[in-house]
Amino acid sequence: MAIEHFDVLIVGAGLSGIGAAYHLKRDCPKKTYAILEARDAIGGTWDLFRYPGIRSDSDMYTLGYAFKPWREAKAIADGPSILKYVRETADENGITPHIRYSHKVKRASWSSETATWTVEAEHDGRTVKVSCNFLSMCSGYYNYDAGYTPDFPGVERFQGRLVHPQHWPEDLDYAGKTVVVIGSGATAVTLVPEMAKDAGHVTMLQRSPTYVVSRPAEDGIANWLRAKLPAMTAYNITRWKNVGMQLLFFNIARKKPEKTKERLLGLVREHLGPDYDIETHFTPRYNPWDQRLCLVPDADLFDSLKAGTSSVVTDQIETFTETGILLKSGQTLDADIIVTATGLRMQLLGEMEMVVDGQRIAPHETTSYKGMMFSGVPNLASTFGYTNASWTLKADLTAEYVCRLLNHMDRTGTTICTPRLPEGGMEIEPWLDFSSGYVQRALKILPKQGAKTPWKVHQNYALDLVTLRYGKVDDGTMEFSKAKAPARAKAAA
Repeated sequence: MAIEHFDVLIVGAGLSGIGAAYHLKRDCPKKTYAILEARDAIGGTWDLFRYPGIRSDSDMYTLGYAFKPWREAKAIADGPSILKYVRETADENGITPHIRYSHKVKRASWSSETATWTVEAEHDGRTVKVSCNFLSMCSGYYNYDAGYTPDFPGVERFQGRLVHPQHWPEDLDYAGKTVVVIGSGATAVTLVPEMAKDAGHVTMLQRSPTYVVSRPAEDGIANWLRAKLPAMTAYNITRWKNVGMQLLFFNIARKKPEKTKERLLGLVREHLGPDYDIETHFTPRYNPWDQRLCLVPDADLFDSLKAGTSSVVTDQIETFTETGILLKSGQTLDADIIVTATGLRMQLLGEMEMVVDGQRIAPHETTSYKGMMFSGVPNLASTFGYTNASWTLKADLTAEYVCRLLNHMDRTGTTICTPRLPEGGMEIEPWLDFSSGYVQRALKILPKQGAKTPWKVHQNYALDLVTLRYGKVDDGTMEFSKAKAPARAKAAA
């Protein structure tokens, strides 16, 4: 039985995968493609997460696609609105029919003889094989099956309900209940004020504080521009305004960390008043942007704390008990429900096995090229967004660059593109310079980066825009070649 073949296979039908398909249709209209999606629905993160208050932690003028204006009033949008936006994009551009649901990619094998990837996916309990010339991995950066939960002592003794936000139970009734949310990241600061609207009381239990910044959920300038200008014009102006502000703030934070820290803590103090213990509960041990800042739209967390419907406790867990948590300090926290907002389990390529000409290659054995490809791995790109800005800014650029690569190969009659490390080696650094727990736990599975372009991961949209949209595709590092067995390659196609 012949294996079905496509010019491009996209893995993942979330924000990145739908964006990649759009760029492929626009810039490489003659290419055939399919999208393999492990789950039975479109949307990725925005379909998976169902916890109360689920929302973006980036503004939708940068988390949205460059090609599709965000038209809602709120810039910090809720999960269902983002899911609707992704689905609309797929439907409007004829992408939805190309999605194959419940196809969990397990293995991809490259053949230089035929310049093809053979992709194996689990579907309905059997293995399905599909081949392609180029593989675009848009499967996200974390494990969808399970989040990260530390080994809490005595957790089995707890008689109440224990919940991880990644798999929120539909039947969870927390009205009037006493809730403890363990964590201090984006999920925790979202959950606490939202659950506090109905719960008896919600306590955010954190081991150490995170930088928390409030901003309006609506972008007044964006809404004014949209009322005065054509939608795309207003969107582009707002997008660049927000990109500029992000870059400026990040650079100031890096160059003047103490002043930035002082300003951020001052803003929290303005919200919570001079008597609140900012030092204990909102003063991190690290500098701003050593980890992502937590966004609080319309100061909802601070309002909840001031109203007394929620509180923050900074301590460590000694053990779970039958009725809650005993802390190292000796304090006890009673709880009907405990939510472990303790993070994600990072993964790359959906933990797919990657084989090149019979040799198994793991991402951590490679060096990242332009933040999207892997040294020695042909015809494969992986989408990974920014740590200091919105995910989609990099996803859009990655999708554009893949199309530039494909069109360059068509023009030059080549079929293989392989990033090659320079002879003599180079200085190597960790792929992500981020102190967050989920990143530190994953460093052993991530690729490395080089100290210089194109092996450097810049985390800078403006710089990447120049390099990926306008820089040379044939840059002396990317090796272009042809299939070793052209006749077989043609037959395979």
